[in-house]
Amino acid sequence: MNDRHDLELILRSGVPIVVIETVAEGRVLELLRKLVTASPADGYRPLFRWSVTDGLQRLDLDLEPQRHNVEPANVLGHIRAVEQPGIYALLDFHPYLEDPVNIRLLKDIAVDAAKTGKTVLLISHEIELPTELKSFSAHFKMKLPGAEQRKKAIEVLIVEYRKQHPGQELAVDPKALDLLVKNLRGLTLTDTVRLAKNAIYNDGAITASDIQSVMRAKYELLNRHGVLSYEYDTAAFADVAAFRQLKVWLNQRKLAFSSNKPEKLDSPKGILLIGVQGCGKSLAAKAAAGVFGIPLLRLDFGTLYNKYHGETERNLRESLHTAEVMSPCVLWIDEIEKGLASGQDNSGTSRRVLGTFLTWMAERDSDVLVVATANNISELPPELVRKGRFDEIFFVDLPSPTARGEILSIHLEKRDLDAGQFNLPELVDLTDGFSGAEIEQGIVSALYAAHSLGQEPRAAHVASEFRKTQPLSVVMAERVTALRDWAQGRTVPAD
Repeated sequence: MNDRHDLELILRSGVPIVVIETVAEGRVLELLRKLVTASPADGYRPLFRWSVTDGLQRLDLDLEPQRHNVEPANVLGHIRAVEQPGIYALLDFHPYLEDPVNIRLLKDIAVDAAKTGKTVLLISHEIELPTELKSFSAHFKMKLPGAEQRKKAIEVLIVEYRKQHPGQELAVDPKALDLLVKNLRGLTLTDTVRLAKNAIYNDGAITASDIQSVMRAKYELLNRHGVLSYEYDTAAFADVAAFRQLKVWLNQRKLAFSSNKPEKLDSPKGILLIGVQGCGKSLAAKAAAGVFGIPLLRLDFGTLYNKYHGETERNLRESLHTAEVMSPCVLWIDEIEKGLASGQDNSGTSRRVLGTFLTWMAERDSDVLVVATANNISELPPELVRKGRFDEIFFVDLPSPTARGEILSIHLEKRDLDAGQFNLPELVDLTDGFSGAEIEQGIVSALYAAHSLGQEPRAAHVASEFRKTQPLSVVMAERVTALRDWAQGRTVPAD
């Protein structure tokens, strides 16, 4: 089925109010014009377009707008009074649906529609239909362009570019072109053409370097409510010390996010990283996107929650939809227990959010890998951590001596210090019980201490800072021990 066929069926059904949520209103109007002009004479209905700036205008005959019908109540009154059948496309009418007079007028039109043959189409980017009108309405959703349509649109742009730049060769990498077609999925045809044109005209080529900028622009288009954030720089996995078993797990599933993915291979659902604070859970989540070479989206529950009833769940649904459209991608949910905690919630919002999230986890078929991190497993609802929700639950423990040596080397070299000039075995012993974050902070403090004395940083400065530091495993020994004991036999060690 196509858009024209589906819309024609709705119009023939006699539904008096049709809701169309889209940003491509021009495409909808052109589709309506084609449908009307192709109608047989005995079933012909004139097509009208209304906007608050132009008033009412007949489109099938291309007549001048009726300026006296600019006001919403006036145009609805006119539609109700006209005796002839017709199709009326009202653009951006959603702000006026809060007026009880407009609601009553629309209801009057809908009640008499079976006799009058009138259809009102409400076309806007977002429409919340009043309860009084829902029983008279139907929703129509424009289909987004498929892969073939996207590819044809890009090929047209390539031809146009070559005509405009005679003698200039347009370099097209076939693999990059396939990726561009794939990664523009989920956008309207207008946005597809705009983003592809930017990629082509920016440097006169279609190469792998264009993909990242296209994905960033696509994210900006989709993330209307600002709940998701796009992590532009994903850490190279080589910068993450230890995590040997996690690395193996990710590398085994790398094929699932490539263009050569076998059809029989199911996409991984996700992983849950539980462990001691500061031991690299968030860094591992970022690095997962780097391993697969795909975008990383971060879902912030702090901005997800809204005081208005139903808005939080809608924010979540739209965020998850954005992640699906951005797929393949990694969806990173940091400190997931803060948004899906199992504590008392009188409003029931947390329970509804949990239900929405679990349903999506169970039913989705897109290439979205969820990487959730948590510090306190006791606050997570049992429904979330039961077997089958996540592919695996990894425990991120305090770093081993080998891992501490790697962490020390990474952070020293990151600050242009030669790790070979530092007594690493001594520093490894001094950092027993330290998290990765605490080791890094110790090196940072040592640099400040050395510069305050006018000296070059030495092993002695670093060792002194470590001796003065009481790590979290000591300050909160009971809680850390309880967490480590719980993880035994219940999780897979990340290292």
